Amino acid sequence: MSNQQSTGRHLVWFRTDLRVHDNPALYHAMTTAQSQAQQVLAVYFVTPEQWRQHGLGERKIRLMQNAVHNLKQALAERGVELLVLHAGTFNHSLQLLQQLVLELDIRHISFNNEYEVNECKRDILCYRWANIHQVNVHRFHDQCLIPPGAVLTKTNLPFKVYSPFRKAWLAQAERQLSAPLPSPAALQQPSSTTSTTWQQILTEPLRRALTLTDQCPDARWFDDESSAHHALHNFLQQQGRHYHQRRDFPALDATSQLSTALSLGLLSPRQCLFAASQANQGLLAGGTAGLDSWINELTWREFYRHLLVACPDLCKHQAFKPETERVKWRDAEADFQAWCDGRTGYPIVDAAQQQLLTTGWMHNRLRMVSAMFLSKHLLIDWRRGEAFFNQYLVDADLASNNGGWQWSASTGADGVPYFRIFNPTTQSQRFDADGQFLIRYLPQLTSLPATSRHQPNAFERQQTGYPDAIVDHAFARQRALNAFKALKQENPTDE
Repeated sequence: MSNQQSTGRHLVWFRTDLRVHDNPALYHAMTTAQSQAQQVLAVYFVTPEQWRQHGLGERKIRLMQNAVHNLKQALAERGVELLVLHAGTFNHSLQLLQQLVLELDIRHISFNNEYEVNECKRDILCYRWANIHQVNVHRFHDQCLIPPGAVLTKTNLPFKVYSPFRKAWLAQAERQLSAPLPSPAALQQPSSTTSTTWQQILTEPLRRALTLTDQCPDARWFDDESSAHHALHNFLQQQGRHYHQRRDFPALDATSQLSTALSLGLLSPRQCLFAASQANQGLLAGGTAGLDSWINELTWREFYRHLLVACPDLCKHQAFKPETERVKWRDAEADFQAWCDGRTGYPIVDAAQQQLLTTGWMHNRLRMVSAMFLSKHLLIDWRRGEAFFNQYLVDADLASNNGGWQWSASTGADGVPYFRIFNPTTQSQRFDADGQFLIRYLPQLTSLPATSRHQPNAFERQQTGYPDAIVDHAFARQRALNAFKALKQENPTDE
């Protein structure tokens, strides 16, 4: 953080933190400005070319744009104008940011850190430029409760296994978890600092980059902060206490489905963890079993972010376990397309894929089933599945998506042993016994008895028009085992 100036305008740079409550960068800028009678401006860069390079899908991008529209209104109510600029790429956004800072005599830039490689590079370049131009940069952690790099082993190394990470993380979190920051009080600014005035004093290049915000609501997913808070409260009061018992059953409305709000930054991890602990007798562990279980899921989210910082190659499509780069993945385009479309002939896999394609979301148990089917049954590179999920998930998030895929494919940190291969049929029978989830997304199976829906016989498939299985489970399992065993035969010293 640079401290060369103490006066002048403040600029808050929004990214994946599209909220006014518990937003450290916004809170710092507004409270500081309020105490010194200074002005605050906010900016958000629309970067569609960068988003496409990162593989984000249109539905997630639309939700982001909706959330920005809602944020703009919330900030206006607090006396802060949000300028939305079309930048294309991160590099272009830096150029526009520099122009904005110079033209409006910004002396303070505040933002919350992002941890991916491209984002980190962008922020380092911003800091270096600002330092040269004697502009203060105030950076904050808000995507994790405990900053990445602060939870280490006794030998000061990052954890690579979840259980000891969780133990160390809990020890710190129990000491550091505090109430979320409130929404800053509205600024009392002179009437001359209206949005029209800000725009009028910009030069033509910046004025051309200004883009209007609009809203095209998604019928299934909310995109505003108020709805996110309401959903969090309802989950903790209703489903949360039974979460450990019901979370694995996809036909039930038993999960929080707050991952989308977290990925957009409508909620912060601290808000979720604090609210959960308050509902859990003030505890992060050792309270109600259901709430303990949900907090554990939030801790997995933290673990994957810490890994991303400790192992930046994860952002570059590299396996966490280097030896698994030698797995001989199959080049089987027809099989991959059948998996994408939900035409594998395994009902639980196909229903999961249809849920993703239809709603933009997939139940967590089914994410594991689907990912393991592609990487183990079909022996297709996990990276292809990761990219597909990233394109269609409204909660698309690099750290969690990559972590989940590498866990399932046995290439990641604390992943399942390579010989653990889910049987899709038994998973279906165990977690959707009467096939209610199956027929929700595969209505052609409705006429079949509940027990037949998990694995229709040849006659039932012909009768309903449901496709044959594209691979036999026993054959596929052995093929995957052979592929991973071959790694040890090539290099017996591999662990």
